[in-house]
Amino acid sequence: MKIYITSVFVDDQAKAREFYTKVLGFVVKHDIPVGEDCWLTLTSPDALAGPELLLEPSGHPAVAPFREALVSDGIPFTSFAVEDVNAEYERMLALGVVFTQPPTEMGPVTTAVFDDTCGNLIQLSNYKD
Repeated sequence: MKIYITSVFVDDQAKAREFYTKVLGFVVKHDIPVGEDCWLTLTSPDALAGPELLLEPSGHPAVAPFREALVSDGIPFTSFAVEDVNAEYERMLALGVVFTQPPTEMGPVTTAVFDDTCGNLIQLSNYKD
């Protein structure tokens, strides 16, 4: 068994596509119109056949209270691995990304948390071996 697709709820797929590709560096794998929305998945540029991230429309009534509770409590919706959290933090700050937590060392892991502009907090992390 392996992870095939995971998702993140977004308020606006076009805005999310722009942020997740231009700022985070993911690449579009699928962009298939499905009614008013799209089946819009992304992959890491270094793992094109790897797991896909679905930019899922947030229209379901359960999504808003769930995401609001997470953001209110400062809890990231998901986490992305990076080689160097500090370098990625500086790169993203220069692009205007808002962080709710700067790089913080917690034992063998360093994390930072940012606002994805689409209704979510996302965590960056890297583990030291």
